[in-house]
Amino acid sequence: MRYALASIVFTMLVLGAMSPLWAADDKKPMRGEHMSPHAIIKTKVGEMEIQFFPDVAPKHVENFISLAKSGFYNGTIFHRVIPGFMIQGGDPNTKDLNKTSEYGMGGPPGAKLKAEFNDKPHKRGVVSMARSGHPDSAGSQFFIVVKDSNFLDRQYTAFGEVTKGMEVADQIASAPRGSNDLPKERIEMTVTIVEK
Repeated sequence: MRYALASIVFTMLVLGAMSPLWAADDKKPMRGEHMSPHAIIKTKVGEMEIQFFPDVAPKHVENFISLAKSGFYNGTIFHRVIPGFMIQGGDPNTKDLNKTSEYGMGGPPGAKLKAEFNDKPHKRGVVSMARSGHPDSAGSQFFIVVKDSNFLDRQYTAFGEVTKGMEVADQIASAPRGSNDLPKERIEMTVTIVEK
């Protein structure tokens, strides 16, 4: 009897001691927002962190991540900045100082994304893909909205948002600029993808 009672108590103690381990296993983070990749855009004026919207724009997110991992964006500039509206970058033509007349016209060879217009509003901080007049013409150029711009909703594909560093976007947006809203001073970027 004593042996059976001691055995039961011992089993309960062991199970009780292990239950925090089981509970810890139950609380492991699930694949989701905290584990999804995000981007860090580094410039000479600071860094911006971008969280993606893969649920509403999976192909645009995949495209941006793929280009960033290949180093495509590194050395490109924010070539169009409009205070109170947005900053635009991601054109490979901007790596060449002699192609200023072609800034805003470049992209990856042959790559055109099908539009993924969605319900995400173009509020301050949203990252969206630039395109030409055709809805399915996005390639690599993107813009960050510095002021709510709902007139862009369902016209451009929102695929992420700035979660840290909006003051950097504001500083870029207020940079002195010349013709075609091109900043007078180059603001190059390096884009890194961080897997969480």
